[in-house]
Amino acid sequence: MRTVVITDGKYRASIAAVRTLGRAGYRVVVVQTRGDAALTPPVFSSRYAAECLWLPGSASDPAYPDRLEEVLIRYPRPVLLCTGAASLNAVSWQKERFFRVCDFLIASPTVLGCLNDKALVHRRCRELGIPVPKQYAGIPARYPVVVKPRCGEKYGLKAADRYWIAEDEAAWRSAMRAVSAWDPDPIVQEKLEGDGVGISLLLGKDGSLLSALCHRRIREYPISGGPSSCCESFYDGRLIETARRLLHSFGFQGLAMVEFKDGRVLEVNPRIWGSFPLTEKTGSPMVLNYLYGAMGKPIAYVPQDYAVGVRMRFLLNDTAALLSLLRHGRFRAFFAGIPDCFRAAEALSSRDDPAPMRRYLRGVLLGR
Repeated sequence: MRTVVITDGKYRASIAAVRTLGRAGYRVVVVQTRGDAALTPPVFSSRYAAECLWLPGSASDPAYPDRLEEVLIRYPRPVLLCTGAASLNAVSWQKERFFRVCDFLIASPTVLGCLNDKALVHRRCRELGIPVPKQYAGIPARYPVVVKPRCGEKYGLKAADRYWIAEDEAAWRSAMRAVSAWDPDPIVQEKLEGDGVGISLLLGKDGSLLSALCHRRIREYPISGGPSSCCESFYDGRLIETARRLLHSFGFQGLAMVEFKDGRVLEVNPRIWGSFPLTEKTGSPMVLNYLYGAMGKPIAYVPQDYAVGVRMRFLLNDTAALLSLLRHGRFRAFFAGIPDCFRAAEALSSRDDPAPMRRYLRGVLLGR
C-alpha cells in the first residue's frame, strides 16, 4: 500500500485530501508542526488518517527539512503533498534532496517566487495577451482602486489583509502609507466589479495539464473582500486554457489557482488554495491525479471531470458573511444567501467521516 505524507494538517484543505486518498485505499500520514498550531488539527480525528504526527518547531525553521525527511524515510518511497506555503517552499529549496526519498509535484523556488509576485504575473499576462486590470503608477485617474503589496504572503499577511480599497485620493494616500510599511512599491489597480472566479489546475512535471476545476465566488468574508465563504463549481474551457498558458509560461508544475475577475487575471496562488475542499464535494480526481503525476504515471486530461453546479460553504465563515450583509443593509444579498444554509454542502462535513467537523467547531467555538 503506497503511503502519502500530507504536511500542515492544521489547514482545512488537508481534510479533503486525506479523505480522498484514504477512500481510495492509500495509507495517509498527516504531519503538523507544534510551533504553527495551538490546537490539535481537526484532520487528526479523521478515520482516513492512518497516522498523525507532531513535529517540533515551525515549518519556517531551518531545521524543518531535516525533521520532515526523518518522517519520510520511515516509509518506502512515499508521495509528499504540502498543503502550507512554508513547507512547500522548504521542499522547493531542497528538491534534489527530497527527490531521493519521496515523490511530489512542486515547482522551483524561482518559479514560485515569480508567481507570488503580482507585478511579474501581470507583466507576463500582458506579454501573452491575457487581460489584466489597469494599473496606476502615480495618483490614480479614477476610483475606486485596490492597493496591495506585490506579495502579501511574503510579509505574513492574512488573506483578508493583503489589499486595501480606496474610494478617493485621501483613502488612496492612507492605503499607500499602510501598505508601504511592508512593500515600498505597492501595486495600485482599478477595482473590478463582479464575482471572482478561481481556475485551479494541476500541471505535471513536463507542464502538461493533468486536472482542472473552476469555481465562482458566491460570498466572501469579510464581505469587503476576503477569502471565499461560499462558492460554486462550473466549467469554462477557455479560462482553463488561459490559466494553463500562464502557468506553463513560467515552467510551473504542481497545484495552483489562477484568480480572475471580469475575465481578467488578478493573481496566482501557486499552492493549495482555500476552496480546495470543493475537489472532494465535486468528485474531482485532482488529488488522485496529483498522486499519479508525482509517481510518474501517465495521465490523460479529461475536460469537465467533476460535477458542476455544486455549491459549497464554510459554515462559520459564511454565517458571518450573511450577518455582515444584513448589518450593512444589503438585504437582497442576505435573503438570496439564506437558501444556501440548507442546500449548499458544508466544506468540512462528511457522513462517513464526521469527527473532523466536530473537532473544528469545538476548536473555534470553545478554543480547545
